[in-house]
This record gives sequence, C-alpha cells and structure tokens, in this order.
Amino acid sequence: MGGRGSSSGISVKGRAYGTEYKSLHTAGNIKFVVYKYGNPTAPMETMTKRRVYVTLGKDGAPKYISYYDAENKRTKQIDLDKPHHGVLPHTHHGYEHKENDTSKGFAHLTDKERAMVDRVDKIWRKTVYDKWKKKYS
Repeated sequence: MGGRGSSSGISVKGRAYGTEYKSLHTAGNIKFVVYKYGNPTAPMETMTKRRVYVTLGKDGAPKYISYYDAENKRTKQIDLDKPHHGVLPHTHHGYEHKENDTSKGFAHLTDKERAMVDRVDKIWRKTVYDKWKKKYS
C-alpha cells in the first residue's frame, strides 16, 4: 500500500507504491498502519481485496478504520478521533470520503461497525500500542 494506497503504482504526489505507509501489525484481515508523511490519512486504495486498515495517529492511537471492496477501492471510513456535528465515532461512505452520505455528511455506527471498533480497540490495547511505542516514541 502506498501513494494513498494507489494500486496504479505511483501516487498523485509521485510516491511509489508501498512507500507511504508502514505496516505495524496484521490481525486476520485487519492491518494496522502508520502514515509516514505528515498528518495521518487513510489509504484510498489497497492491493488486497476487502482489506480493513486501521490508520494510527501521531500518538499511536487508532484514527481511522477504513474498508475496501473487491476492486480495492475505499468504500467507507470510520472516524475515531474527530467529531462530526458532535458525533464520535461516526462513519463516512464512499471512495472520496462522504459522497454517499446523507445530508448530515456522516452516519451513526451500525452494530456491526461498533463491533469492529471494539475489536480494533482490543487488538490495539493488547498488541499494537506496544509495537508503536517501541518504534515511534
């Protein structure tokens, strides 16, 4: 994954595939990644069909959980650290971020999404945060 996850091989910023994110931990189909250039951003695309990525923030905590389809494109993103109209966490639908959302610009989490947030939190607390601290703090 690199260049905003671009499966084309080169990002719009000219970065080669595989250079923009560092993989920190994988648990099943969930991959925890760290963005290497500035403020964290979730990948737009992936090379693994139906992957779920957890993008960690600069403090090592989960910032985004993003989902990808059979064409390797982002389909939705759960924002974990920045409220939208006071709602946290919340979901945005679509490749770009919220083009498939309601007029509110976001959606409340479904039960399935809430279970994923809980699963990610459990994995992060048990394994990922210690790995992040060893590499980045």
